[in-house]
Amino acid sequence: MGVHPESDTAPGVTVEYAPGRLADLYGEPSRPTVLLWHGTQTDSRAAVRVLAESIAELGVGVIAADWDSHAADHGRADLLASVRFAQRITAGAELVIVGWSLGGVAAAGFTLHAHEFGVTIAHTVCLGGAFMADDPITGGPVLGDIPASTFRAPFTLLVGAADDVIPVGAAEDFAAGLRRHDWPVEIIEVAADHGSIAGARYAAASDRYEPDDDPGTAVIARVVATHIVAVARHK
Repeated sequence: MGVHPESDTAPGVTVEYAPGRLADLYGEPSRPTVLLWHGTQTDSRAAVRVLAESIAELGVGVIAADWDSHAADHGRADLLASVRFAQRITAGAELVIVGWSLGGVAAAGFTLHAHEFGVTIAHTVCLGGAFMADDPITGGPVLGDIPASTFRAPFTLLVGAADDVIPVGAAEDFAAGLRRHDWPVEIIEVAADHGSIAGARYAAASDRYEPDDDPGTAVIARVVATHIVAVARHK
């Protein structure tokens, strides 16, 4: 694994978290550290750059990892490798997993099964979580097979008031399912759409989400980052 030069869209250090798989590191190492997963795209860590910068500016380190939701395993191997990398570089510190859209489903699925992987999650934050989609970690419905667990990491579900991609009902239904299993969960609405909740915008020409440097999006990203940093600091 190696360190790569900075790019225009990744002002932090870029590293290989697994052979051929890249992640951007923002800010100084912290305990806990945020592991940030993008949504349904291939290798789109750059899309969450604005949010990652906002979190780091508030004093919490961020690992923004590429993963391939279109792979045969729906990105499972990438996601698990990024967790192992995060544990390694933080010397086993607790993680705050933040996932956007399908990445939010993956974050939820990993959290619900974290004990199977020997990982302690401090908190999980899902941004516009696409909970109606299959979980990339288990390959099935995220609430389909919740194991018994002595520790239930709390969830915060951030939903965009202007999100026209994922209905708020997806978060409400997921939260209801968590509560049936005694998992702590909170839903918070923010003034964002599906892209800006992660500091991104949809580019129709490329059919991809990209980082959005618009000042209005920066304000939204700061609000979202404040929520993430608050739970990271157990406030």
